[in-house]
Amino acid sequence: QLQLVESGGDLVQPGGSLRLSCAASIHTFGTYSMAWFRQAPGKEREFVAGIRWSGAYTKYADSVKGRFTISKDITKNTYLQMNSLKPEDTAVYFCAAVGPRKVPTSWTRAAGYDSWGQGTQVTVSS
Repeated sequence: QLQLVESGGDLVQPGGSLRLSCAASIHTFGTYSMAWFRQAPGKEREFVAGIRWSGAYTKYADSVKGRFTISKDITKNTYLQMNSLKPEDTAVYFCAAVGPRKVPTSWTRAAGYDSWGQGTQVTVSS
């Protein structure tokens, strides 16, 4: 079973940048579609960004368009580059996967993914 481990969360000032990483445990990771979700205290988990297993398609939540970029390399890693961070970006960020050679029935629904990481905390505050 695919295991995912996130890293890169930190405390950052408003306007700053962070890059989150998600490492996968299997060599066939390249055939998995990936996504990032986040969950703030007292709120539901929400979709942030997704990328098709081929890398040819990406999708973003309106709240992060133009600021965040999702990417994946050919080995085992998925990244979320976060720029111009705002206090409302504060949350635990989770990576999620579905595959092999699949896309989620709905990119924005958590139920569409088979595997999840444990999360990494991002705090945006001055």
